[in-house]
Amino acid sequence: MEQSQMARVKLGTQGLEVSKIGFGCMGLTGVYNDPVPEDAGVAVIRRAFDAGVTFFDTADAYGPHTNEVLLGKALRQVPRERVQVATKCGIAGFDAGGMLVKGTPEYVRTCCEASLERLAMDYVDLYFQHRIDQSVPIEETMGELKKLVEEGKVKYVGLSEASADTIRRAHAVHPITAVQMEWSLWTRDIEEDIIPLCRELGIGVVPYSPLGRGFFAGRAAVESLPSGSLLVRKVRLV
Repeated sequence: MEQSQMARVKLGTQGLEVSKIGFGCMGLTGVYNDPVPEDAGVAVIRRAFDAGVTFFDTADAYGPHTNEVLLGKALRQVPRERVQVATKCGIAGFDAGGMLVKGTPEYVRTCCEASLERLAMDYVDLYFQHRIDQSVPIEETMGELKKLVEEGKVKYVGLSEASADTIRRAHAVHPITAVQMEWSLWTRDIEEDIIPLCRELGIGVVPYSPLGRGFFAGRAAVESLPSGSLLVRKVRLV
């Protein structure tokens, strides 16, 4: 099938250009819902590509690891230069205390190389620090990400869920191409300081959950969600 044409947009001022609509792959391997069968996941990704999507977002924490493998399989028959792949590192797992975040240079390098292997790719277009390790100066984490760019394993660097101060300090070490934050009709917090800062520094914004985690898509009934869904836990907390 011939790929449909879709409007394109530049993320930041470093040169990365992506389809205006991106595809977040997280849900294909669970978190909010039950994982889909592999063949169905591959079919969904290929359908998105045929519809004109070229920007695909994954992370080593999704699955964990299985999401990257799935995306790599789905894009195997697509010319590499026709897609832009984003993945992330920084979430090292979960324990009784919550999320474990790690941003040491050694950890970042190990994660990047493992992601490339799972994706079966020589490089990723956009590599995000998924969460910020507050025990490690962001300058140290960015120093290693800069080395990965210089080695050709990463083309552009991004941050996810970072404060304005962290973004500014990171950008001073190596240009940040994109910041990924939740942004929708009911999540507007970043408009106060993050959006103005990104405009000032020439950083693109990749909003996640733009449809309010499905609420604005007309699928707000939670009784159909699996019991382990993160959405169910969020609703109970509210």
